[in-house]
Amino acid sequence: MKELRELLLKNRSYRGYDESVTLTRKDLEELVELVRLSASAGNRQPLKYYLAWEKEAVEEILSITQFAPSLRAGLPHEGKHPTAFIVICQDMQISANTSSTFFEVGIAAQTILLAAAERGLGGLMIGLFNREKIIGIMGTPASVEPRLVIALGKPDEEIRLVDATADNLPFYRDESDVHYVPKRKLEDLILNA
Repeated sequence: MKELRELLLKNRSYRGYDESVTLTRKDLEELVELVRLSASAGNRQPLKYYLAWEKEAVEEILSITQFAPSLRAGLPHEGKHPTAFIVICQDMQISANTSSTFFEVGIAAQTILLAAAERGLGGLMIGLFNREKIIGIMGTPASVEPRLVIALGKPDEEIRLVDATADNLPFYRDESDVHYVPKRKLEDLILNA
């Protein structure tokens, strides 16, 4: 359990990356290979993945995504862009059930991010993206719909977990650009304390 805890602590939502560390198609395929081994409702396996590792494709996807717009900090900062993306898609010809696929997308995203953390990488789940433009970038059939974008790269920012006070949960950055993430205390999560 100690190793899993350490891995979970490394697995933060990074919004700043070391652009000198690039990823390859093979790196991304290795992450998707682990997802392939994960659970799937009814074993339908409706998820498909679009891989972007070449600089032009990465910048194109970056231009149509939003990283924590609530911070109004213009993230990621220039020179700290991710060096890869994986777009998790649902093949509607395999399964048009978006309710069960919602859970599968979460499983896939967490698997990718934990595997990335194990390799010294980091990432960010991005739900705010221009759907029509990303479909155009991917050039996939109409039956393949994007569900979630994952940014990936070598983390280049400091993230600190802090205890939440009451219901004050929004993340924030200080004047040194350190990212703080309030977390509820264990006793606040257990219903039968």
